[in-house]
Amino acid sequence: MKGILRFGKKGKSSPRFIGPLKILEQIGPVAYGLALPPSLSAVHDVFHVSMLRKYVTNPSHAVDYESLEIDENLSYAEQPVEILAREVKMLRNRGIPLVKVLWQNHKVEET
Repeated sequence: MKGILRFGKKGKSSPRFIGPLKILEQIGPVAYGLALPPSLSAVHDVFHVSMLRKYVTNPSHAVDYESLEIDENLSYAEQPVEILAREVKMLRNRGIPLVKVLWQNHKVEET
């Protein structure tokens, strides 16, 4: 779904689309009723097709739940595994160290 600017982050870092959302019914030739999450309860649930985009399944979007360990307070701890790269960027006259880290629950492509 496109164009929801008042939810989440604003500006360049805001997501262009949210979802995937389940289509409940086709209201007319160009309108669909969607099953919205509770966080979007203040938004009307019927949208024009120009606001929607087809979701193409991607296996890299799936989370492997077997490798995820959750604590009693429903959180998990990120543990660093390896430092992949080090670099020092110069900003004016000051050096800023940058470190690329491989985390325990992530793949190398995600770093």
